[in-house]
Amino acid sequence: MSLKKDILEVGRRTYIRGYVASNDGNISARLDRKHIFITPTGVSKGFMKPGDLITVDMNGKVVGGKKKPSSEIFMHLHIYKERPDVNSICHAHPPYATGFAVAGIPLDQYVLPEVIITLGTIPLVSYGTTGTEEFYKPLLPLLQEYDAFLLANHGALTVGSDVFSAYYKMEILEHYAHIIFIARNLGKVTTLKDEQVQKLIALRERYGIRKPIGSITSRQR
Repeated sequence: MSLKKDILEVGRRTYIRGYVASNDGNISARLDRKHIFITPTGVSKGFMKPGDLITVDMNGKVVGGKKKPSSEIFMHLHIYKERPDVNSICHAHPPYATGFAVAGIPLDQYVLPEVIITLGTIPLVSYGTTGTEEFYKPLLPLLQEYDAFLLANHGALTVGSDVFSAYYKMEILEHYAHIIFIARNLGKVTTLKDEQVQKLIALRERYGIRKPIGSITSRQR
């Protein structure tokens, strides 16, 4: 099935690029409105096979597959319920983005046009114990405004209209975090002016991207 192949390919890319180590991370995609595919726990995302993927209904019941689904399955399910437009979720631990998450620093400055058009800004989600309700509950109020998130002391999460859309947003997030890290070490992050940001937001609407994400402000830290 093409959808399974897409998940396996994104898992491979996520692993090769160093966004996850060992068996970290999880990827899911809607199969239909009542079921999703999700990656298993205890399996490296770089070496998955089609039979490793799990089919789960929207209540979390396993209806296909022999392995155990990711412990963060209910985070995925709640996102799908809150965002009907989301058809795939990518959760990983890319080093630069995760570094900002560990430092408690959101990527909320308007700096790069491509990032503004694609992602807007990236908020920091409060810490919660992985695999529990407290892990994903702080994320839910932010879901309507953002497509990419830093998870405090944990990693990053992106959502998209398909498997590659969610993954490419993870690539953009990590690349952006790397650039901001370099700029900070050089001594200055130059933000765009509000009128410049508004023009980019207008491009989002022209390109058919979701409504403006986050508040429209330029801040210099």
